[in-house]
Amino acid sequence: MSDSQPVLRPATRDDLPAINAIYNHEIEFGVATWDYDHWTIEAREAWFDARTPEEPVLVVDLDGHVAGFGYLSWYRSKIGYRFTREDSLYLVPTYQRRGIGARLLEALIEQAKSIGIHTLIAQIESSNEASITLHQNFGFELLGLERQVGYKFDRWLDAQPMQLLLPSGGPTEDERA
Repeated sequence: MSDSQPVLRPATRDDLPAINAIYNHEIEFGVATWDYDHWTIEAREAWFDARTPEEPVLVVDLDGHVAGFGYLSWYRSKIGYRFTREDSLYLVPTYQRRGIGARLLEALIEQAKSIGIHTLIAQIESSNEASITLHQNFGFELLGLERQVGYKFDRWLDAQPMQLLLPSGGPTEDERA
């Protein structure tokens, strides 16, 4: 394990194999994603190429290796949701519970503020206490529980939606007119 400080930076195409490996590991062993099938590198490249500046992807670089990544996605496709994003975070398992996720979430919140987002949503599998606590530490509030909305590893999964209202963000004067 390295003693260096992690560097947060925008993801590049060169990071995609590492991002894909982290995500595919979670597909195979975890419930942070409810995908079943591994992503191909071609699918990951298409995902990355389709992203806009309003959907940033950040990586945590530790000694030249991607230790984790996070991104903001549109919460819903309808235009009325344009000031809301969903955050997603994934870490290499050996880097979990070391403060890296907190740095990544903090950077995503700052990214959201910089692009005028008013609301951040996190959809977390309800048994993921570490992620729920992490989000609560940044002011996210529990919204209730979506019971048995997912199914993976031969069991029903509950989703714990959480919300953070940002102090600014939303329509500009021109957009209100």
